[in-house]
Amino acid sequence: MIEKVPSWIERLLLPKLSEISGEIKALNARIDSLEKRMEALEKRMDSSEKSLRGEMLSRFESLEKEIESLRNEMIVSFDAVNAKIDSLEKRVSVKEEIAEIKIRLAELEKKVFGQK
Repeated sequence: MIEKVPSWIERLLLPKLSEISGEIKALNARIDSLEKRMEALEKRMDSSEKSLRGEMLSRFESLEKEIESLRNEMIVSFDAVNAKIDSLEKRVSVKEEIAEIKIRLAELEKKVFGQK
């Protein structure tokens, strides 16, 4: 009777064990497939990240150049404005001197013509 029990168990369980074994193999294959897909995604993400980083650095460099160019243009413009202001200040100074000369001339004319 003891010898018959293992064969009975074997006949009952062997198909189930084979079925479970097949399912485990199928799960392992799916897991392997998912791992490969994840690795591929990681590589694509790394590649995309590097590409994006390169593009961002390029754009920042371009912006820095544009800002530097605008800065230089503004410096030139400010220099031109400063030169115009200096020129105007000189003109105002000359006009003030001419006004003083006119006043003195008028005073001299009064003295010269007023004494006669």
